[in-house]
Amino acid sequence: MNITQFLNTNTEKYSLKHAIGFRKDNKWESINWKDFRRMVFKTANALKEAGVEENDRVAIYSDNSAEWIVFDLAILSIGAVTVPIYSTNSKEQAEYIINDSESKIIMVGNQEQYDAAYELIQRNVFLKKIIVSKKKVWIKKEFSEFLEDFIKTAKEHSEIVEKSDDDLATLIYTSGTTGIPKGVMLTHGNFNKSFEAHFDFFKFKNFQNEHSLAFLPLTHVFERSWTLLCLFGGAKVSFLENTKLIASTLTEVKPTMMCAVPRFYQKIYAGVNEMVKDGSETKKKIFNWAMSVGSEVAELKRLGKAVPFALNLKNSAANKLVFQKIKNKMGGNLWFMPCGGASLSPEVTKFFDAMGIRITVGYGLTETTATLTAFPFTHYEHGSAGITLGDTKIKIGENDEILAKGSGIMKGYYKKAEETAAVFTEDGWFKTGDAGKLDEKGNLYITDRIKDLMKTSNGKYVTPQPIENLLSNNQFISQAMVVAEGKPFVTALIIPNFEALKDQLPKMNMPFTSWEEIVNSDQIKAFYQQKIDEIQQSQSGFEKVKKFTLMPAEFEIGSGEITPTLKVKRNVVLEKYKELIDKMYLH
Repeated sequence: MNITQFLNTNTEKYSLKHAIGFRKDNKWESINWKDFRRMVFKTANALKEAGVEENDRVAIYSDNSAEWIVFDLAILSIGAVTVPIYSTNSKEQAEYIINDSESKIIMVGNQEQYDAAYELIQRNVFLKKIIVSKKKVWIKKEFSEFLEDFIKTAKEHSEIVEKSDDDLATLIYTSGTTGIPKGVMLTHGNFNKSFEAHFDFFKFKNFQNEHSLAFLPLTHVFERSWTLLCLFGGAKVSFLENTKLIASTLTEVKPTMMCAVPRFYQKIYAGVNEMVKDGSETKKKIFNWAMSVGSEVAELKRLGKAVPFALNLKNSAANKLVFQKIKNKMGGNLWFMPCGGASLSPEVTKFFDAMGIRITVGYGLTETTATLTAFPFTHYEHGSAGITLGDTKIKIGENDEILAKGSGIMKGYYKKAEETAAVFTEDGWFKTGDAGKLDEKGNLYITDRIKDLMKTSNGKYVTPQPIENLLSNNQFISQAMVVAEGKPFVTALIIPNFEALKDQLPKMNMPFTSWEEIVNSDQIKAFYQQKIDEIQQSQSGFEKVKKFTLMPAEFEIGSGEITPTLKVKRNVVLEKYKELIDKMYLH
């Protein structure tokens, strides 16, 4: 079945109910299911008129927007294949994806993306047309058309093309922390089976009344599959175009659901704890009491037990005094938050649990249509990545590698038979490249990326992610990259949380000059040394960061230091900052 069949199903069921939300002229607007389907079908007909046929590839090179999802569904509904390109990708990266996928048409969102696409189309043998989603972009009429004009004369009715489970739906190019991007082939069956597995696993009640905020890039499998799942289930999805506006958007949109990466939760966790630390003794006592009550309630709920009446009363008071204030900053209605992309410390999930916000930790890859495992509503284990969904099977192979089978596993890498064969065992298990273990209850624990496992020159094995998580759970540390491979001890490159550090400077009687000067000052180094010593108290000696370097700026997506989902590309950073790293081992 074509995954876009939900357009017909939900238009019949919820014709006048809001399907999507978006910001227009500084205010949030919505479109109902009937109008949403009409826009998708008009776009689908316009694509057909432009010469797009079944199985042709069509690219989207844009930030999140309502137009993004309309264009995606239009492509899929006519049996063509969507090729998302990260909005942060360079012109060269976009060109590689267009050439490899042989995309015919590309939709762009902003001026920079349009300029890159316009330059490419003049020398590209595959690309025939650029569709521009926003009128504020200045375009040259040759090869280009605004989406609004593109669909103006198109018919409003379209037949959704039938598809089998094995038919290709999308090519998602892995941003990859190593090597050349590979086009992951995901099918209509991969998505449909994934949706069914999620609804069977969580057994949501009245899902059509939920409201999700699409905040992570739709180009990434996590947000894309979650957004499609929400629409499949009849929920409303609002699209955030500028991620810098997340704080104000949460209070305006008031979503009930939203998926995010660990960094989002770590920042809230660290910010609240720092605020409490700086507060009065009375405020500390109230906060600690509230957390104690909330934690007791959360633990009973985790075990599937009833909460006694008296404890419920106390929890209501804790909610009014403490938790609701924090929750209101996140819109006040959030209760279900899928989290993936990297590991998350158990203290962070317990903290949110105590407040009554469920972080549903999960594990998966682009190659597995996102979720392989997730926290169920009860009997989950903090620190784990949950249990398997649907027909997914997991076992632990050589070098503790996590191996998976199931209907979410990709068809393979596009035009890369050797690379595809390399990630499957002879009996068909997909090799994830991650190391892990399973407990007796079937909970999966991720220990690390196999490629990231480090061995010091003293023969000790160091897994960097838990150390990096521990460091970045602190309010003053935005990101950390651990170095240990072949070295006598562990060091780290530390990206300060510049916002928090700037607020701290007046308290230290330090005027702001430049970040270069600030991070190299003895006073700031001593401040961070103290923080790192506090953080590492319970660490084993060989795992402790002995020396660190404070970086004067964030790692950047554009320069290839991090992926669009904020994972550090270790090989790039190690090479780029080799001198800085070597310096830490000189004395």
